[in-house]
Amino acid sequence: MTTAAVDQSKRTKPAARPYRSYEEYLTLPNDGRLVEWVDGEIIEHLPATTTHQNIVIFLVSLMRAFVERLALGRVLAAPLEVKLWPEGPSREPDVLFVAQNGPARIDDKRVMGAPDLIIEVVSPGSVTLDRITRFGEYERAGVREYWIVDPRPHQQQADFYIRDQGGRFVPAPVDDDGVYRCVVIPGFRVRPDWFHLTGPDDPLPDTQLPLAGMLADASGLPDDLRDAYRQLARLLGR
Repeated sequence: MTTAAVDQSKRTKPAARPYRSYEEYLTLPNDGRLVEWVDGEIIEHLPATTTHQNIVIFLVSLMRAFVERLALGRVLAAPLEVKLWPEGPSREPDVLFVAQNGPARIDDKRVMGAPDLIIEVVSPGSVTLDRITRFGEYERAGVREYWIVDPRPHQQQADFYIRDQGGRFVPAPVDDDGVYRCVVIPGFRVRPDWFHLTGPDDPLPDTQLPLAGMLADASGLPDDLRDAYRQLARLLGR
C-alpha cells in the first residue's frame, strides 16, 4: 500500500467513539436535556419540535387524568431515565405508563425495569431509532405495549404493538370506527387521526371531551359519577 493510500485510509476511517461508563452517565447534570446511555455511548438528542411537544403534552395530560382518576398507576414523560434492565440501555421515552402492580419500579431519579406502556413520538431524526433500535430494546425488556406516533408531514400515522405469547411485538388493530383501545390501560382509547397534523398551529382535541367520554364508560367508577361524566360529555360535544 502506498503512502498516499495509507493517508487516505486514515482520513476515511471513522474515529472510534470513547467508551463512557454508566457511572459517567449518572454524573451528567440534571438540566432538562434528553440524554440516553446505550452500549457505552452517551447520546444527547436535539430539542423537540413544537408539534412533537404538543402531542406529548396532549397524551400525558389525557392519559394521566384517566389513570389517576381510576388509580391505575403512574404516567410520566421525558426527560426521565428508564433503565430497561440492569446491564441494558438507559432510554428516555416520550411518554410511559407504569401499572399499579407492574414490574417496573420508580424512584425519584429513574424508572427501573420495563414500563407497561411506552409511547415514542417520531422526530425527523428518530425514525430508525424508534422503529428498529428502541423497538427491539423495548421488546427485549418486556414492555407490554408500544405506540409509535409519527406526525411528520406526509407520514402521519400511529402504530400500536402488543406482546404475543412468545414475547414479540405484534401489531394491535384499530377498530372499524377509527378508535384504538389501549390493552394495558383498560378503557383508555385514542383516535389515530388526532395526530394527522399539518403544522404546529393545528389543534389537538380538547382533552376534557375524550376524557369525559372514557370516564363515562369506566367500570371502576360509581354509577352516579359515570352519569355525571356522561352529561359532561354531552355538554362538551355540543
